[in-house]
This record gives sequence, structure tokens and C-alpha cells, in this order.
Amino acid sequence: MARRDEIECWLTDMDGVLVHENRALPGAAELLQQWRDEGKPYLVLTNNSIYTPRDLSARLRASGLEVPEEAIWTSALATASFLKSQMPGGSAFVIGEAGITTALHEAGFIMTDTKPDYVVVGETRNYSFEAITRAIRLISAGARFIVTNPDATGPSAEGPMPATGAVAALITKATGMEPYVVGKPNPMMFRSALNRIGAHSENTGMIGDRMDTDVVAGIEAGLHTILVLTGISDQAEIEKYPFRPDEILSGVRDLLRTEPLESDVI
Repeated sequence: MARRDEIECWLTDMDGVLVHENRALPGAAELLQQWRDEGKPYLVLTNNSIYTPRDLSARLRASGLEVPEEAIWTSALATASFLKSQMPGGSAFVIGEAGITTALHEAGFIMTDTKPDYVVVGETRNYSFEAITRAIRLISAGARFIVTNPDATGPSAEGPMPATGAVAALITKATGMEPYVVGKPNPMMFRSALNRIGAHSENTGMIGDRMDTDVVAGIEAGLHTILVLTGISDQAEIEKYPFRPDEILSGVRDLLRTEPLESDVI
């Protein structure tokens, strides 16, 4: 396991780590700039499969963070990458929005509701009873059941709202079929991200704010794990789990370099 000073590549969660309610967290912009200055490859990860990387790059820019779309890795991209490796040129019936449909199109998949190879359920704000019924019938007829991420609820201004995992549970109850879930806490999300930037687990660090997704998946993927307390986790939450991150920090600003690089010294 690498020490922090041996880390050459970084993976970081987005919400609760870099941004909170569309506002950049302290140190986030400076940390991204530090990685760019040091030439360290990095990816910003999110389990949210609604948005395309271009959408997310624009949302981050509005919050004060410059993250190019090629530096964003979503559960939708990870799902499309996985399905392409499993069945190149396959077909899918999709419940979801632009994030997952665009990713699957770009991976060479055909969208169909007639004998698809896969039923793929992603995040959406417009779940249709008709589409869920269709998904149930296709899975019962033999389509393979894939889910982009397991989150049962998502945040909104009015409070929690049902998310991908909740809809997947409804389909599972109706079909008796459990889905294969690609997003965190499946370490495949991190492995596909590592492949995207040509990184190795031995010298890659992962920053997250959730013990049950970020940290456990990071440990299982063999990464140096850092939990920040700017998201949903506090000390009481940490104590609930039988595993520990390598580091616990108050926020990403604790990762800012304080002394200059040798190259900076004249």
C-alpha cells in the first residue's frame, strides 16, 4: 500500500468531497490545480448516471471548479465500458437519462425494447410505470439485468427521493432476478477508472466521503484510501464499520502541498 507521498495518480469522489450543494468545498480548486501542476493523472468519479461528463464539467465550472470532461468518470461510463467488454455491439433496453444512453451509444450499443441483450437501469427523475413494466417482462424473458449504481435514495431540496437502487429493488421483487451493479461499492468502478488513465492500484489514491461505497470499494481495489469529513461521514459513522481508510482528513484542503517542489526552488 502506497504512502501518500508515493501516490502518482488520484481518483476522487465529487459530491461531499469537491462540492457540496453546487458550491466548491475549501481547498478543492487548489487541489485540482496542484495535481495539474504536478502532472498527476486524476479522475473525478460519481455514481450519478443522469449526466454526461460534458454536463458535469459545466456544473462543476459553475461551482468554481475547472474539471475537463475527459477527467470525469461516471457509473454510466463504467457500465458502458463493462457491457462493451462483455458483449461488443450488443443491445439494451434502458431506463435512464442522457448520461447512460449517451455512454451506451458511444460504446456501440443499440437501444431497443425488442429482445435486448440487457436491461439497464440508471438514475432518472422520470421513472415510468410503463417502462418499469417493460423491463420486468424483458428480464423475465431472459434479458440480463444491469444497474448503474446501488444508491436507494438521492438528495433533493425537499428531502430524500427514490433513486436507482429503489427502482431496481422493485424490478427484483417482480422478477426474482438480482441485478449486476457496476457503480460503487463495486470495485470495478475504480478498476475501470484506473484503466481509463493508465494507472496502477499500488500508486493510486482515492478520496471519498462515504465508508459504505468509496472506502470499501477503494480498499477492495487495492487503493490508498482517504475519507474526508465534508460529506455524510463523521466519527460515529466511521465506528460502525469493521474496516478503516488509510487516512481520515477534515477535508481536501488537508491534501494541499505546503512546501514547494524542488523544481520550484531556484
